[in-house]
Amino acid sequence: MQTQTYALDATWRTLLSDLGISPQNALRRANLPEDLLQQACVRLPPESYFRFWEAIEAETGDACFPLRLARTIRSESFLPPLFAALCSPDLFVAVQRIARFKALVAPMDLAVIEGRGTVAIEFTWPDGPPPPASLVLMELLFVVALARMGTREAIRPVEVLTTRPPAPSDPYEQYLGLPIRRGGTHRVTFGASDAHRPFLTSNAAMWAVFEPELRQRLADLGAAVTTAARVHAALLEGLPSGRCSMEAIAAKLLMSKRTLQRRLEGEGRNFQHILQETRQSLARHYLLNTTLPIAEISFLLGFDEPNSFYRAFKNWTGRTPDGARQGQVAHGQSVLVH
Repeated sequence: MQTQTYALDATWRTLLSDLGISPQNALRRANLPEDLLQQACVRLPPESYFRFWEAIEAETGDACFPLRLARTIRSESFLPPLFAALCSPDLFVAVQRIARFKALVAPMDLAVIEGRGTVAIEFTWPDGPPPPASLVLMELLFVVALARMGTREAIRPVEVLTTRPPAPSDPYEQYLGLPIRRGGTHRVTFGASDAHRPFLTSNAAMWAVFEPELRQRLADLGAAVTTAARVHAALLEGLPSGRCSMEAIAAKLLMSKRTLQRRLEGEGRNFQHILQETRQSLARHYLLNTTLPIAEISFLLGFDEPNSFYRAFKNWTGRTPDGARQGQVAHGQSVLVH
């Protein structure tokens, strides 16, 4: 399970110092605890992390903040998964390693795509609040910075795409050696020869030290089930019996209603939203994969009576449960529950 949180640790203090920014000022601006960077293993939900990122950007007062950050980053400022990438034999291996361990830092995916004479790195973020444009730009610039740090050469990508190109654009074009183009994805592409150019920082012995720890941290992260995931699992068990109130689920998880609410808020989640998501998912499953009567499905979803299910389903999809099932049979298509 990929945790939908961003890592925040003491290495940020070094980075903020290099940027000439007071950590306390940035944290206050983001409405976060001022001692946050003094804590170990802090993970923020996307909304909080994006506020922190935008607070740093505001503190710099720099219209080209991602570019400034890319020029400021040094290897000693990296989080371990990124620092370990410099131990790789070349950029191609480095980005594959980053893709594998990126979940330790952020809830985003990297795809490494080999073409004819090219290697592309494509970034995607999960559903939810979109990342700030400057954060997306920084991820794209970071790959270029990594290539240059590893090879000690002025590596130039052959293409950089993003959905929201920066303005002003000239400073980025000077840094990259080409303009950032608008496209339907976030991708930076290198010539194959540059992607496989040896890293002078390559260190197989150091990687052998890093990898077991990173693998263990990734396993521990996956095992750290979120409160939202626990609520979802409890709802799956409790819905058929009608025990799906917040009080009932809190009792099942051996915590008070107030504690459950606080923990969900800390993850940027809401109980009623999770309840609705769970019901929607189950409704889709029962309607498309079973022949259960609508009344029985209503019962299994924890509704007091079928009319409540009808109203809820129509609110989710604009269709009745019967209409959705008939449409599936007629057209052989899935019913999308939004």
